[in-house]
Amino acid sequence: MSARNWQRFRCISGGDKPLPYGLNSDLRGSRMETNQYVHSENKGLTMPDDAKRPLIQARGLSKSYRLGASEVVGLNNIDLHLSAGELVVLKGNSGSGKSTLLALLAGLDQPTAGDLIVADQNLKKATPRQLTQYRREIVGVVFQSFNLLPTLTVLENVSLPALLAGHRHPEVKAKALQLLASLDLTPRLHHLPAQLSGGEMQRTAIARALINDPAIILADEPTGNLDSHNGRAVIELLGSLNRRLGTTVIIATHSNLADPIATTSIYLTDGAITAWS
Repeated sequence: MSARNWQRFRCISGGDKPLPYGLNSDLRGSRMETNQYVHSENKGLTMPDDAKRPLIQARGLSKSYRLGASEVVGLNNIDLHLSAGELVVLKGNSGSGKSTLLALLAGLDQPTAGDLIVADQNLKKATPRQLTQYRREIVGVVFQSFNLLPTLTVLENVSLPALLAGHRHPEVKAKALQLLASLDLTPRLHHLPAQLSGGEMQRTAIARALINDPAIILADEPTGNLDSHNGRAVIELLGSLNRRLGTTVIIATHSNLADPIATTSIYLTDGAITAWS
């Protein structure tokens, strides 16, 4: 992080009281900037007028890896069409391709073959700079292992992606405080990750994923390191984001907790889609 960004980052960790917003439509008014995939005041996620295409479209999507002299197939020639505002559950055994698909959708990796178009961007053809912008503006990722920076407080962890994206620190602080208040984390603003429970760490990770107002939330085994109570709470939170804000949510999981709230369930085996409901 540059010295300038670090100074801006430290400025937001003061003691101002959080704003009293819940996870509801009030958060829409706190958006720091807008793009063509943003939440309107009344209609949830709004697509461009000429965008009749799905939000996510894959054609012949494949991903393989080299492992010594062998080639490991992560995804094998899949087609995928998902509309904005869906809550999608990806199911399958370990090695089925769930995490590989999420990594491609997150712009963390690129396809070996085929096309992957998300929010009008072809991720296979994207440059590193374009992928960085995509990760900052379009997607938010929630990891099983939380991936919080251990030397930063809850408020600092949540604020960091927005500061790195160039947003002004007063706006970032206000948005971070709103998100953390809505997730019942106000008493933990200045705690380090090691001082949090598993559920608190995952809620912090979700707030961090939301700070740049992404059109899509990608959650990779978000309940994998949680007990049943906290696991249900995290799934209910992701469902609330989908219902109230219109955020597209894609969850890769072995668990059945999200099945009742899913609009689409996709089953993968050996890198191929074997069922869709």
